[in-house]
Amino acid sequence: MRRLWMSALLAPVLALAVPAMALAAPSVPAARTATAARTLQLGTHGSSVRALQRRLAALKYYPGAIDGNFGTSTLEAVWAFQEVQRLPGEDFVSSAMQRALAHPRAPRVLDTAAVRNRIEVNLGIEVLVVYRNNRIELISHVSSGGGYYYCSPGGCGVAITPTGNFRTLSFFPGWISVPLGYMYNSVFFIGTAFAIHGDTDVPLAPVSHGCIRIPMDIAAFFHRLVAIPGEPVIVRR
Repeated sequence: MRRLWMSALLAPVLALAVPAMALAAPSVPAARTATAARTLQLGTHGSSVRALQRRLAALKYYPGAIDGNFGTSTLEAVWAFQEVQRLPGEDFVSSAMQRALAHPRAPRVLDTAAVRNRIEVNLGIEVLVVYRNNRIELISHVSSGGGYYYCSPGGCGVAITPTGNFRTLSFFPGWISVPLGYMYNSVFFIGTAFAIHGDTDVPLAPVSHGCIRIPMDIAAFFHRLVAIPGEPVIVRR
């Protein structure tokens, strides 16, 4: 995870915002300005975090409980939002993200001819979207195949997530052991080789052997959002 840091010049548009005149005034001491313009980041809490969580949830990202605590679930929702908005992946809410929250772009539809209920995975930005009746039900950050060469007891290969149109095939609840490691609440879409599954490590970079990793908190309910078997899974780069 990238180093968390605070920007003394950040002026959030949520409840932590400092009046623009106060920020511009040269007589305001730098230390006071930095404190007033405190960055929303992992570990912060309060009404501004709660407002951020509500906004992300309204946009169908999953920030976890709306409790005012900036935890891992909120951070993963922030990452997903940044990815869709084509912002740098950061461990805090930047001023650019603040502006995007007010006027967000929707995820790009990957298959305009697809049915109304589907899962779309955009490998280019590492985002998964669940559609119900052509309306967004969930947007999640993911980590897909890392493109590296690997060897396992089953053989060697390149860590690539296949692109194409697939369908959900089966669901294996809880943790399962596979030749390449462990997977949680796995929704398979190519035989028993490729799945959308929970993992404790879902970084900003693509690092999986080829499966689509989703955060553990989302994996806890993801299988209940989609039809198994039969839900279309559209994977594009």
